[in-house]
Amino acid sequence: MENMAGKKPALVWAVNLSAAALVLLWLIPTVGLFVTSFRDKDQIIASGWWNAFFSSEQTERFRTDPDTQKQVGAEWVIEGTALPSGSSAVSAWGTKTTEPGANAPGATVDMGDGVNLTVNADGTYKMVSPTEFDDDQRIFVQAEVPPSFSLNGYSRVLMGEGIGQAFFNTATVAIPATIIPILMAAFAAYALAWMDFKARGFLIAVIVGLLVVPLQLALIPMKLLHSSLGIQGFLGVWLAHSGFGLPLAIYLLRNYMVGLPRDIIENARVDGATEFQIFFKIILPLSFPALASFSIFQFLWTWNDLLVAKVFLPTKDQEVLTVAIAKMMGSKGGEWDLLAVAAFVSIVVPLIVFFSLQRFLVRGLLAGSVK
Repeated sequence: MENMAGKKPALVWAVNLSAAALVLLWLIPTVGLFVTSFRDKDQIIASGWWNAFFSSEQTERFRTDPDTQKQVGAEWVIEGTALPSGSSAVSAWGTKTTEPGANAPGATVDMGDGVNLTVNADGTYKMVSPTEFDDDQRIFVQAEVPPSFSLNGYSRVLMGEGIGQAFFNTATVAIPATIIPILMAAFAAYALAWMDFKARGFLIAVIVGLLVVPLQLALIPMKLLHSSLGIQGFLGVWLAHSGFGLPLAIYLLRNYMVGLPRDIIENARVDGATEFQIFFKIILPLSFPALASFSIFQFLWTWNDLLVAKVFLPTKDQEVLTVAIAKMMGSKGGEWDLLAVAAFVSIVVPLIVFFSLQRFLVRGLLAGSVK
């Protein structure tokens, strides 16, 4: 009676809740990165992305300008405005990094040697001294700043930081490195699945064995081989990615093609179809789910790859996104706004590819697992 019509078993609810939790765990950081990419550095430091649509209290540093001082009677006076952009009033102010909000607006603070500093609620300040000013004075101002979003980070990253060129370099690497192994693996998988020849079982065992070979083990020998043959640049990284991706491609496609109806292929042979006709007109259209699932894996791997690109593309004009972002982490580690933009730019294309082909992913991965 537990599985009566109209009632879902507890296991189904558990699976659905688990799937929803995984989606949220994946979606929340992505949305946070997207929102952060439109904020400036001060806003990122002041509050989390979930507060991006609300006003936040920020601390901004200003300096007095000794060149603007005026002599009023026996005193020297510096006046100016210290108010964060977009803010309407100062909530607190100070002169020390350890106490940036020590004083209330309108308070006058004795700076020593007869120097007095006053910062008003509207951001205007007045500094008075019995002697001429020789140096500037830091003023820390705290104020409520309304939320603001801009595309300045994107323009800086895409135009000034080389991410735009790195984006095109990554596409130049990923697209051919996805197409080449699919074309080669499709022919090999068809032969291993539907053509009888000697050592077929041995070749299948070799392919399965190659699945467990670490990439790092073959990386340097392949680089030395390419150097001896004069292969370099994008051609070298295409061949490297294709070689590392072929075992998985052949394994997935072969398992899927083996599960196709035998009667269709035998009837085509009886009607006089050649192996090429069977492959292009029957096998390839029916194998689209497996081709799409491998395309997702291969494209994501090549797009997000750092190690292979670092080894085979050493020159600056051939840098891919992962290499460019890694360099930005070293040179611009404190500029979170630029890093957020660069990170989001790097994941936009993989997201589009995944969501456009994800309906074929499960069908391709389960190919050959159930009879």
